[in-house]
Amino acid sequence: MDERGSPRVGLGVDLHGWDLEAELWLGGVRFEGVAGLSGHSDGDVVCHAIADGVLGAAALGDLGEHFPDDAPETRGIGGVDLLRRTVALASALGLAPAGCDVTVICELPAIAPRRDEMRERIAQATGISSARVSVKATRPEGLGLSGDGIGAMAVVVLT
Repeated sequence: MDERGSPRVGLGVDLHGWDLEAELWLGGVRFEGVAGLSGHSDGDVVCHAIADGVLGAAALGDLGEHFPDDAPETRGIGGVDLLRRTVALASALGLAPAGCDVTVICELPAIAPRRDEMRERIAQATGISSARVSVKATRPEGLGLSGDGIGAMAVVVLT
């Protein structure tokens, strides 16, 4: 079967706990007045989930394989930079993002007021139109992540 041109779909998930000393970055946008997220990188769960989806669609493994959390060269790496690097890995295989849909799971901050900024930053990092980037949020309503941190899930299509 000839698979050239067939869309490939990847699912990405990322979760980080709170870090009161860190800045909060989501989808490449800094949120003021809210604690940041822990991690080897900047903790941007939105960009990380999308990057994981890119790797999944390209069948290239996961973020930990390409950006290990003990690698000094990626300490503090920004989510947008990490996302650009995963897109480059897929591009080396002749694959390019065609669209992505991401859901942020958090009580705070409110995502809707910054949604368009996030869509634009993600679009720039992936090389696609912001019209092909969906960002939405849901609250855990007292379950799981309510007081522990933020999570994100993303579906990415590569062609």
